[in-house]
Amino acid sequence: MKFNKDSKYVRWGLTAFAVVAGGITFYYFIFHSTNIKSGIGTILDILKPVLFGLATAYLLTPVLNFVENKILSPIFDKCNWKRGRKRSIFTRGIGILITAFLFVALIYMLISMLVSQIIPSVQGIIDNFDDYSKNFTNWIERTLKDNPEIGNYVTRTLDQMEKKLTDQFSDILPSTASIIKSVSQSIISVVDVLWDFIIGFIISIYVLSNKERFAAQAKKSAYALFEQETANHVIRNFRFTHKTFIGFLSGKVLDSIIIGILCFIGTTLMKTPYAMLISVIIGFTNIIPFFGPFLGAIPSAILIFVVDPMHPLNCVYFALFVLALQQFDGNILGPKILGNSTGLTGFWVIFAITFFGGLLGVFGMIVGVPIFAVIYAALRSFVNTKLEMKQLPKETNQYENVEYIGEDGVIHPMKDGDEHKSTEENPRKNSPVKKKQKKE
Repeated sequence: MKFNKDSKYVRWGLTAFAVVAGGITFYYFIFHSTNIKSGIGTILDILKPVLFGLATAYLLTPVLNFVENKILSPIFDKCNWKRGRKRSIFTRGIGILITAFLFVALIYMLISMLVSQIIPSVQGIIDNFDDYSKNFTNWIERTLKDNPEIGNYVTRTLDQMEKKLTDQFSDILPSTASIIKSVSQSIISVVDVLWDFIIGFIISIYVLSNKERFAAQAKKSAYALFEQETANHVIRNFRFTHKTFIGFLSGKVLDSIIIGILCFIGTTLMKTPYAMLISVIIGFTNIIPFFGPFLGAIPSAILIFVVDPMHPLNCVYFALFVLALQQFDGNILGPKILGNSTGLTGFWVIFAITFFGGLLGVFGMIVGVPIFAVIYAALRSFVNTKLEMKQLPKETNQYENVEYIGEDGVIHPMKDGDEHKSTEENPRKNSPVKKKQKKE
């Protein structure tokens, strides 16, 4: 008996199988999600070096392109070296070496700064915590000396909080065996992370050296799997996503580095305590759009005030300096670097940070804006396509005062006071929107 794949019974059977398989998958996903998460976590843990290498290569691609196109190519052109395969291979090799050197130098600078500046600052805060607490208590007593009852209550509350913190730290302090075990586990974790970093870095070198070939293979697969028009659409969407992500992330990192350097210069001139630590906090939190400046400035201001509460103007001066710095960043530096890389208004930026921050934490607050920018662009393209099919205008401002659209596609605006009328008083609001008839 000859098998007919176009038979209706075959299609019914495949449909039934797909429904049953989908139901089983849905049931397992709902009631056994822990096993799914565990399996995904195991796979991600195994692929951690590969994922790190791909992420590193993706972030270093703009640096490599800049080195090749803006530095090496002009030099070789002046040397009258004709473009060809040998020149391309040599340019890529030198470009990767320079990019890798810059990346390793950046990692070394961060580690050096962490060891030489950040750790001593944190250690100093811990060592002087009792003195800072006493100074803060004395400031409260002096401030509330005219209200002794309130002052005594606040002092007792602070003493109780300090006692609770001391007791908690005492309970947390482990025994010698626990210390040895913790140190051993920490060393193993550090070695594991270092190994993943080394393997990932090597993988990123391979990816950078063949990035055009990987891109060509991806495009080839798209044209093999989809129709030509669909494949073109997929490639355009991926190109837009890449442009949005790389433009936002690279620009935001550069912007935050500049803000951190300016903050260090300003706090050093103002002789602010722990200037390096505060500048790192300000620069790092500045990566988070909108909320970042507040997340960095508030704890830094509290730290400055607690260190020397007898001179509260130091905290005020710092707050004014950070406010001026953020105004400079938001109105001058940020637009120069980022431009309109996301195309989102302020409301949607806040929405994206809040939503993805709730889902993914700090990482979500950083990448939430470009992710939502891609989603927003896809929805906007979908809506504009549907409007174009109905031969209706795509400009949003043309719908601000629309009362109804006639059968001929002409927009009829609202008259003064129409927005206050009920539906019964203005029955034209119930009239359906009809598309413009296509010309034969």
